[in-house]
Amino acid sequence: MSTFKPGQKLSFYGLIKEIFNWYPSNYPAAERRLLFKLDLSILIFACLCFFVKFLDQTNISNAYVSGLKEDFGLYGNELNYFNICYYVAYVIFQIPGMLLMSRPKLARYLLPTLEVLWGVCTFAQSRVTNVQQLYACRFLVGMLEAPVFAGTHFILGSWYSGPELFKRAGTWFICNPLGTMVSGYLQAAAYTHLSGVGGMPGWRWLFIIDGIFTIPVAIAGFLVFPGIPDSPKPFYFTSDEIALAKERLDRAKIRKPGKLGLDVFRRTLRRWHIWVFVFCYICMIIAGYPDSYMNLWLKEEGFSVVEINQLPTVAYAINIVASWLGTTLAAIYPSWTVYTGATVCVVFSASCMIAWNIPKPLKFVAWYLFGMSGCLSPVLYSTVNTVVKGDSEERALILGTMMTFGYSFYIWVPLLLFPTVGPNGAPRWRIGWPVAMSFHVLLWAGFLIAVLLHRRDSKKDNDVGDAETSSGEEPVIYQTEARLKD
Repeated sequence: MSTFKPGQKLSFYGLIKEIFNWYPSNYPAAERRLLFKLDLSILIFACLCFFVKFLDQTNISNAYVSGLKEDFGLYGNELNYFNICYYVAYVIFQIPGMLLMSRPKLARYLLPTLEVLWGVCTFAQSRVTNVQQLYACRFLVGMLEAPVFAGTHFILGSWYSGPELFKRAGTWFICNPLGTMVSGYLQAAAYTHLSGVGGMPGWRWLFIIDGIFTIPVAIAGFLVFPGIPDSPKPFYFTSDEIALAKERLDRAKIRKPGKLGLDVFRRTLRRWHIWVFVFCYICMIIAGYPDSYMNLWLKEEGFSVVEINQLPTVAYAINIVASWLGTTLAAIYPSWTVYTGATVCVVFSASCMIAWNIPKPLKFVAWYLFGMSGCLSPVLYSTVNTVVKGDSEERALILGTMMTFGYSFYIWVPLLLFPTVGPNGAPRWRIGWPVAMSFHVLLWAGFLIAVLLHRRDSKKDNDVGDAETSSGEEPVIYQTEARLKD
């Protein structure tokens, strides 16, 4: 809930105040204290977990351009195959992981356990002696990281609602580009200062450093991560605070997990939610694939290894700001306006890439403007949490299905549209860039459809509520939601 009311006009000072208004003064002191504890436990661990996930997920690209390619003689599409191994596992274990995450007794310990295991696999990548071993390691890392992204969205949606949810989802999501950005700096530092230390090249040290980051975060997760409200109570929450958390869910009409059975599949498939949201995420995955490969263009242009690892971090910095600010603004203004602004920026960048033969400064601008897409994913997932808050199992299934079908396109789309070598290869991608731009537009259209359908359903629910009130039933006032309808 927020002190901001839909339709209220804000001054610039009021807007800034609302952006940073995480603990509204109209909340009771006990509720503000609960939110603060939730932020310290969920948000800090989730941010660190997501940060190291993207360190471990994206380090293969930095290692590839920093000596791995030459050491293993990788002059074909091996970089695509590394990603395919990762995403095959990521797809296969997505829905099982999400359904496990919806179980109260497992939710508290699942993410920390998986993080310990993928940390071990990250260390193992520093000792591989051939490309086949690296393929196996990438598969294992993908399998263990599968529930992290959608699972964290599910956890956030199980404790927060409305503007609370959007603001925290945007803050959490900045750890995606932050992890990728830091990975670039780490690889540059490892290449410069650790190459040859212990008889190992710098790219091997990157995996070791990433593993050192991962394990302590996982151990901290066992202590502080609370799971969902019905999970075993952590030591830092009182019984009254857990009761208040459940009361907040009742006020926001967020249903707690129920029995898990085949009925969840039947009722989910009968509703529009899964079809529209899965379509949106498929579009997002295809459209966003080439955005993060600025390093391949820099390598083709003859920049140094340090520059190849550091120059793309500007795009990640823009992505960080867009992730946080865009998602926060989507809780204040109509979310479709935020989506439209970000889409205009990335379509402009994709148009520059299609033209290709443009001045180099403009091409830098185009690469960097892709960072504006940072708000698209957290706004979409926060919208799912808001729209489907009345059915926890359906929400978990939709979040997992979005990831499963979305990332299944990572298995084959890169080989067809974004090959590493060949006449249509990276970074020119004569076929890939036009397709990516088209799917950016389709994503925008799909999101607008979701907003309109949700507005239609909300109007029906309000009409039913008015009818019940006129028949003598007591009306119930719920928390203000983020502005999806307008």
